[in-house]
Amino acid sequence: MANAGVDGPDGTRAPAAVRERRATVLVSAAIASIVAFDQLTKTWATRALADGPVSIVGETVELRLTRNPGGAFGNFRAMTPVLAIAALFLSVVLVRALRRASGRWTIVGLVLVLGGALGNLVDRVARDPGFLSGHVVDFVSVGAWPVFNLADSCITVGAVLLVVGSLRGEHAHG
Repeated sequence: MANAGVDGPDGTRAPAAVRERRATVLVSAAIASIVAFDQLTKTWATRALADGPVSIVGETVELRLTRNPGGAFGNFRAMTPVLAIAALFLSVVLVRALRRASGRWTIVGLVLVLGGALGNLVDRVARDPGFLSGHVVDFVSVGAWPVFNLADSCITVGAVLLVVGSLRGEHAHG
């Protein structure tokens, strides 16, 4: 998170260590907020949608509770523990990349992808049927797209921002 400077209260530049600490706190709070909001929406969905879907725009946009034992688009359903371990490994890689990132697009993209990955990892660890086998709660249904959740949205938007950052010449490893 180099160059993620914040001006001091008197209008001067804060020392680099102070700017780095502030940036770390801000990024950590953003990631924690994504995970918390993701889990809150999933908890709400498991309760509010248990009796069936809620139509927002006909059958095109619905809130529909599903539990996904697999990966993206429901793939790899029999590999839930492997997916959980891969998500943990990916999270470590993303933290390392984030510590070295300097561009704003790249930092925001990495925060979104990491927050989303951790949100879904919480499901794999803490939800039924059990540790490293938990199913991810999905509940937003839009047209022909697979049902998704807030974490999935963060991962997707973050990936787009990483591409934008790359096109702008930003690098995740500074």
